[in-house]
Amino acid sequence: MNITIVAGARPNFMKIAPIIEAIQEKKKEGFNINYRLVHTGQHYDKNLSGTFFEELNIPLPDSNLEVKSGTQAEQTAAIMIGFEEELKQNPCDLVMVVGDVTSTMACTIVAKKAHIKVAHVEAGIRSGDMKMPEEINRIVTDSLTDYFFTTSSYANNNLIKLGVSKSNIFFVGNVMIDTLLKNKNRLKKPSIWNNISLSEKKYMVMTLHRPSNVDEEDQLKKIITQIVYLGKDYPIIFPVHPRTQKLLNNLNLNFDNLHYVNPLGYLEFNFLVKHAFAVITDSGGITEETTVLNVPCLTLRDSTERPETCDIGTNVLVGSDVEKINTTFNILLSGTWKQGKIPELWDGKAAKRIIQHLISI
Repeated sequence: MNITIVAGARPNFMKIAPIIEAIQEKKKEGFNINYRLVHTGQHYDKNLSGTFFEELNIPLPDSNLEVKSGTQAEQTAAIMIGFEEELKQNPCDLVMVVGDVTSTMACTIVAKKAHIKVAHVEAGIRSGDMKMPEEINRIVTDSLTDYFFTTSSYANNNLIKLGVSKSNIFFVGNVMIDTLLKNKNRLKKPSIWNNISLSEKKYMVMTLHRPSNVDEEDQLKKIITQIVYLGKDYPIIFPVHPRTQKLLNNLNLNFDNLHYVNPLGYLEFNFLVKHAFAVITDSGGITEETTVLNVPCLTLRDSTERPETCDIGTNVLVGSDVEKINTTFNILLSGTWKQGKIPELWDGKAAKRIIQHLISI
């Protein structure tokens, strides 16, 4: 069996690392299973993608489509053109896509038009928010997928409601957590730790990159100002995403407790998350990591495609509602944050289950 694995953006690399390792293990056991790794180049900043190959011991890609930035349509078109040629030159039995980025959707379309079966890792998740590009990517991908590998019962139910056959749905757990657990003891201090004398549970981490939060100056200014005020007794470490940096360049948001840093590698960023008092974010993947690390998480969104992080884990949705953010911060600062639990099968073995299912299929 020849599998082409697609990765294009930072969240993808965390998901493919354990999958590649699981394939290599099966190959050593004598199974006829091979993979080819295609990097679409959707994220091309070294801190957003390049360092992940080194840190997570991912073999260098067999192919890089080098699509780089552009509008949603431009990126989608460039990925599709590049991936179509890739499949012509390197035929395979199965295309595996992960997550919900533009590369996930674009490569799924190309594969199906080439009559190649598709496996979607992290299938079935839904936020219900059609303003999110990722939601459209999820819907299109799952409408074409052949084999659905899911992280939760919520995702299973979403697929069943769509009419997907239960025989094609495989509840395997969360490959993001495979990577986190494997590297938990390898996490390393970023330079900011010593530079400003951080100490455990005495600071917060903030990340922002959703268009609804960072594409309009007044909204971004309002969010940052409120968070900085509410967390005034804590240093707030803010790794700045490139799209966020563009707006920040025009704003004069300088506060004594707000510390801007460049995007961090996987090991450094998760070191900060693990030891933080709390995390404020609009990312979906980070809410999974905070749940497993038992770190309070405030999500600046009105919906989530990972409801288990709220129902079971340490995450709370606060949206952009000033009063809700204030109320939630009061709970956080009072020391009465809810006690989270780790969702079912988030045990570090999801990738092994995926590859075992593919071999059985």
